[in-house]
Parts: sequence; C-alpha cells; structure tokens
Amino acid sequence: MSDQHQRTWTFLTNHARVLVLIAETPGIRLRDIAVRVGITERASQRIVAELEADGYLSHEKVGRRNHYHLLSSAHLRHPLEDGIEVGQLLDLFVDPDRSESPPVTT
Repeated sequence: MSDQHQRTWTFLTNHARVLVLIAETPGIRLRDIAVRVGITERASQRIVAELEADGYLSHEKVGRRNHYHLLSSAHLRHPLEDGIEVGQLLDLFVDPDRSESPPVTT
C-alpha cells in the first residue's frame, strides 16, 4: 500500500478539528483555522456557523475579533455517541497547559 493511499481518510472530521482549535485558542481567526485544518476560509466560516447554530459554541465580539465560548455540555450528534458531551471529547485532544484559557464552558 502506498503512503498516499493510506492517508485518504482520518478519524476526526473538520468540525472536530475546528472545535479543538477553538478550545486551544478561543480568539483564533477563521483564517488561521483554515490554514491549520487545511480548508478554505469559507469552509471554516461555514463550520463555525454550523457549530454555533447547533449549540456547540457561541461567540462575542472583542474589538474587531470574535472570542469563542465552547459549550461543553452539548452532546455529540451521532446516535452511537449521543451520551458523550463535547467537553469529554475535547479533553482527549486539548492540553490545558497549551490552551489560552479554560477550554470549555457549561
């Protein structure tokens, strides 16, 4: 099997990657999310809007930038994971020592 074939899928979705980045850096810019995840800025904007619409995060304006607040008690969407809170998932990926602030709120 070639290296390229082995890398055609990953365990985490872009939505999960965006949540992890926001948990690490609540003031991160959409442009920076896009670069880190490897998606377009428009895609990062769409993902953040979907996460906010579905109750996984909220934001407030701080100057010209958004500051995001994760809602840790929101449950994952798939029926197999509906008993798991998003905060539990983020705890697996977010190093509290690297985070700019507490990663999740209730």
